[in-house]
Amino acid sequence: MNVLVLPLAGVFAMHDGLRRHAIATPNHAVFVAARKPYRMSLPTEAGDECLTLRFSAAALARLVPEAMSGEGFNLSAFESCAPLEPRTLLARSLLWRRLARGDCDPLEIEEVGSGLLVAALRAARKDGRAWNGTPHVARSARRLRQIARVMEAVSAYPDRKWNLDALAALACVSPWHLAHVFRAEAGTSVYRYVLRARLARALDAVLDTELDLCAIAHELGFSSHSHFTARFRALFAMTPVELRRKATRSTAAEVRKIVTAQATTAI
Repeated sequence: MNVLVLPLAGVFAMHDGLRRHAIATPNHAVFVAARKPYRMSLPTEAGDECLTLRFSAAALARLVPEAMSGEGFNLSAFESCAPLEPRTLLARSLLWRRLARGDCDPLEIEEVGSGLLVAALRAARKDGRAWNGTPHVARSARRLRQIARVMEAVSAYPDRKWNLDALAALACVSPWHLAHVFRAEAGTSVYRYVLRARLARALDAVLDTELDLCAIAHELGFSSHSHFTARFRALFAMTPVELRRKATRSTAAEVRKIVTAQATTAI
């Protein structure tokens, strides 16, 4: 079957062709087409966790007929790994939490999962635009390796006080070159990538622990509780306190509403 993988923790390296190597983090979706060879590896020792949704060719044809070809799911029209919009990340985590609680009806799972699939495919279209509105650009294997090292390190340790010199040393390039190449390849700045990695980790902490929000902000490297709250709200359109309150009574209908909502301010 065709598989949509939504990482929740760890760093994944997807290999689905000769010298094709993409890095996926909890900010990404990963696609695996039926009967297509691939290999998945874990570049770090941070462990991994993911939500995996499987779709038959018939289901895909009904949901997204434009994603199909004569041989089935047309993976060549999409990126193997694609960064997701904030509302999709939030809906994914809320669905995961409902599944962990065991209060999801199979029909609800199917409906919400279908919405996540469509949102992920929309973000991954090669002939469209990336999550931040930047056109997809031609990529070289060398440039991909350079930014992959940075992505792996940031995703494994988002709470670290990173600076451009340290990250550039990991990629074996100058700080200026890293800033230029990273923006060209990832579609966002190094700073914003680090910020999104921290907020993705914060999303799990807010939903799955009872930690004080000040403690979460401190552990993830935010300068203050107010800075953390402002950045969290800018990405997910609600404060951590509001999310905790909503999560305790989240329903499938609310998760679907998030999936289909208009895009919020992107970070």
